[in-house]
Amino acid sequence: MTQASRFKRVLLKLSGEAFCAPGSFGVDSEDLRLIAREIKNAAQQGAQVAVVVGGGNIIRGAHLAKEGVIHRATADYMGMLGTVINGLALREALDELGQPARCMTAIDINAVAEPFIRLRAIRHLETGHIVVLAGGIGNPFFTTDTTAALRATELECDVVLKASTIDGVYTADPKKVKDATKYDRLTFAEAIEKRLKIMDATALAMCQEQNLPVLVFDFKKPGNITDAIAGKPVGTLITTK
Repeated sequence: MTQASRFKRVLLKLSGEAFCAPGSFGVDSEDLRLIAREIKNAAQQGAQVAVVVGGGNIIRGAHLAKEGVIHRATADYMGMLGTVINGLALREALDELGQPARCMTAIDINAVAEPFIRLRAIRHLETGHIVVLAGGIGNPFFTTDTTAALRATELECDVVLKASTIDGVYTADPKKVKDATKYDRLTFAEAIEKRLKIMDATALAMCQEQNLPVLVFDFKKPGNITDAIAGKPVGTLITTK
């Protein structure tokens, strides 16, 4: 280890779009390798890393349900299966780099991944494995943001690292509003009051209640995940005070 990390155990939240080029679908090998390399480098600095993956690059259950053909509960389960695809891909990419990893799911798919058991997941983290968490929380009507808040609480993580394609939280979408300004720090109360699109309301409320900081940062910039764990000024930090 070459650097002492500020956060000893972290929960990295990756959206499904992290696995493919903007506007594309499926899993792109280059984007997958980029994610795996960054996660491996961060883990080598001494942090224990759990990763919650989304599935929007495979299927968006909520959007599918709006079409009226598929019930929302079924559509959400389909979305959970999409996160399992991403979870397996990330585990394999990490293994290819020589980084031990486990994929654990909230829904039973024993042929391809372990079921999520809290103490077993903690043990994997303690033995140096990256723990990839797929399948959401195993129930419909909850987002993977809420999964990240829940799993971070269960695994006693120090922070939720919310991966983004933007380098933090802004007053407005900087891709649409040129004079939008970036926040370096926010409280959960401010984020909720200003209706900033950081995570869904359930996830934010849970993090606030559990006094669990959330750091929003640009994960595709090389070294940013490692810098975030080390406590360097990356992105926007949201805390209770």
